[in-house]
Amino acid sequence: MILTETQAAIQASIRAYAQEKLRPRTQAFESAGGYPPELFGELAGLGLLGMVAPEEEGGAGADYVSYALALIEIAAADGALSTILSIQNSLIVSALLKDGTPAQKQRFLPDLIGGKTIGAFALTETDAGSDASAIRTRATKSAGGWTLNGSKQFITSGKIGKLALVIAVTDPEAGKKGMSAFLVPTDRKGYFVDKVEHKLGQAASDTCALRFEDLFIEDDLMLGQPGQGYRIALSNLEAGRIGISAQCVGMAQGALEIAIGYAKERKSMGKPIIEHQAVGFRLADLAAKLEAARHLVLHAASLKDSGLPCLKEASMAKLVASETAEAVVSGAIQTLGGYGYLEEFGIAKIYRDVRVCQIYEGTSDIQRMVIARAL
Repeated sequence: MILTETQAAIQASIRAYAQEKLRPRTQAFESAGGYPPELFGELAGLGLLGMVAPEEEGGAGADYVSYALALIEIAAADGALSTILSIQNSLIVSALLKDGTPAQKQRFLPDLIGGKTIGAFALTETDAGSDASAIRTRATKSAGGWTLNGSKQFITSGKIGKLALVIAVTDPEAGKKGMSAFLVPTDRKGYFVDKVEHKLGQAASDTCALRFEDLFIEDDLMLGQPGQGYRIALSNLEAGRIGISAQCVGMAQGALEIAIGYAKERKSMGKPIIEHQAVGFRLADLAAKLEAARHLVLHAASLKDSGLPCLKEASMAKLVASETAEAVVSGAIQTLGGYGYLEEFGIAKIYRDVRVCQIYEGTSDIQRMVIARAL
């Protein structure tokens, strides 16, 4: 698609920032297992923590195409950081904008958009992943609020997050209509991080097992109405899948750029290896597949901007982009040969980071189910 001047300017500015400020430090972030708090202030200054939030709410007021373009560029420099940004924008800020009361927005949005608060989205449990309706965490009515008990698994930013959006069962007899959503400040008594998971990739983004023990939540911290938790959890699927699709494209883009740069410089048999058909054709195929994935992502984002339903298109983008990304990164490693297997060239890290994209925000199998139903 042809970008507007504003979209192109956002893409260029975020790319410059990401390549100059983030990419040189991505290995250090991974080694440290996280990011310095001041970095989120920088990102907030660029409008990246509330990109599609209206300006009157403190956001950047950007469209979803611009949001996707920005995530692509952040992911091209640091995949783990783009995960945090995707959840912040697509699941936390968006949920507050849609279902938050004026008081809740006033209380939480300034710090979320301003980089002082990172949010965590707590839906998944040990036995409830793709089947969100199987969650067991309970919120029991008590005087002035609710008492939360249960556990969550695979929660991004569960440790660094200061606000968790928790989905819990409030009426066990009502099935999907018996779940509610709660805004849980993580400094509350009864909020425990049982474990920070040791993962294959994205080490700078913490993924946690959480536990709630008699954690009291006031009535005014329920997001939406009782019984709306399932709807709230699923209502941001389009934006969430667009975000992760953009992340996939960005990581693949970063790996392909490294491979192309290497292929232009590395000589074999008297000429750069990109001039050898075996290498040149491989890179051509990878570039074409990546461009197709990019257009699927931007098409889904443009439908979102137009106010049109786009769950099928977002699922298509997520399915194709996540599976294409792994293939592109693998091909990039192959292009560098033995050097691609070394950490210092950067692709090995991207290879570890990108694998999870076929799992979270709906597995590839779930995406196929959604698409098939739409057909």
